[in-house]
Amino acid sequence: MLKKLVSHGNSAALIIDKPILDILKVDMDTTLEITTDGKNLIISPIKNEKRSKNFKSALAKINKRHETTLRRLAQ
Repeated sequence: MLKKLVSHGNSAALIIDKPILDILKVDMDTTLEITTDGKNLIISPIKNEKRSKNFKSALAKINKRHETTLRRLAQ
């Protein structure tokens, strides 16, 4: 499926067709996380916001605590 962005005020919007929303069980109240890998947009529904928040908090603590080791491993 190919899509183009549409103008929405001073922003751009991507219209997602209802069948895709139905497959993903996404509705207008679903929070979506938008990330990128540098080339692609990754749009993921957040089903459990509290769990996601806790995970991100734990990940930040690990990254802070083991920053030097992780940098060495990345090299």
